[in-house]
Amino acid sequence: MLTSVGINTFQSLLLSKIFLLVLGVLLFNFVVRQLFARLAVQLAKTENEWDDALLDAARKPLAWGVWVVGLAWVVTTVSHAFDTDTLTFVGSLRDTLLIVLMAWSLVRLINVVVAMLARPGKHRDAWDKTTVEAMGKLVKAAVLITAILALMQHFGFSISGVLAFGGVGGIAIGFAAKDLLSNFFGGLMIYMDRQFSVGDWIRSPDKEIEGTVEYIGWRITRIRTFDMRPLYVPNATFTNISVENPSRMQNRRFYETFGLRYEDQDKVAAITQDVKTMLLAHAAIDTQQTLMVNVNTFNAHSVDFFVYSFTKTTKWTEFHEIKQELLALIGAIVAQHGADFAFPTQTIHMQTSTPPQVEGKT
Repeated sequence: MLTSVGINTFQSLLLSKIFLLVLGVLLFNFVVRQLFARLAVQLAKTENEWDDALLDAARKPLAWGVWVVGLAWVVTTVSHAFDTDTLTFVGSLRDTLLIVLMAWSLVRLINVVVAMLARPGKHRDAWDKTTVEAMGKLVKAAVLITAILALMQHFGFSISGVLAFGGVGGIAIGFAAKDLLSNFFGGLMIYMDRQFSVGDWIRSPDKEIEGTVEYIGWRITRIRTFDMRPLYVPNATFTNISVENPSRMQNRRFYETFGLRYEDQDKVAAITQDVKTMLLAHAAIDTQQTLMVNVNTFNAHSVDFFVYSFTKTTKWTEFHEIKQELLALIGAIVAQHGADFAFPTQTIHMQTSTPPQVEGKT
């Protein structure tokens, strides 16, 4: 009877202790959440963006960390109710989860920093999006590798042995995955050289590659062609070809040739001068760039002059609107001078003399 009462009393005390400890963890977690909420409000009032990024990255991992440490503390506190193996397992699980939470927090911080750097801030310009994403991927890879090595060390694996095996196995893997590695380093060169970024229109004179860059990965780059088809190009390809990036042009060229009739030859000088004056006064033409309007050849059926200039805009649709306007203005100038554009003609000489009579016929 006394033994039964003692056991029941011990169980009641144990349950009460566990209840109070869990309640304490809940209260502490509630306090931490409230502190984070108030801290977020205070930090939002400041102009510094980095404290907001740090808080946003650490909030969820720290909240989970409170639970991990708190529950492990509860089990350790009532350790006399458990055997040694259970306590060892709980301690190992706690350390494992803390390593995972630390890696998760760092990855979240990297993602927030990448997003911040890719957009302009109050006192800074935006970084190149492709470069920022590449740096973020490299740092996240380093964090994950470090976390994996820490977990392996925690579970008793020798890191030095793993690294030694990796050195020997890396040679064999390098030969087996030569193309994969070449694509990886090709992608790395794209990020470092910044020959193009996501959203750029690129083309290559060496390959049938032309379109808008949609995605730059570690193995392939996805390009959307102008007929809206996806084109997947291995990154190693870009190390062996020339790449033209029209998206980075500063002006678009307006270059056209016009042919006037030979009977309007005496009007060509005045026409070219008026066309040049019109271009110099046009708001869409960049007069700081080369501008020429000159006769360049006597063609088979026309006197040709060319117009060479650059527009200020580089946008494709705006350029064609300007081009249409310039062509109409040039046509109007030609008409004002009483001239006209030439078109291919042929001169046929008709024989008007009487053909000779053939003997024997009347």
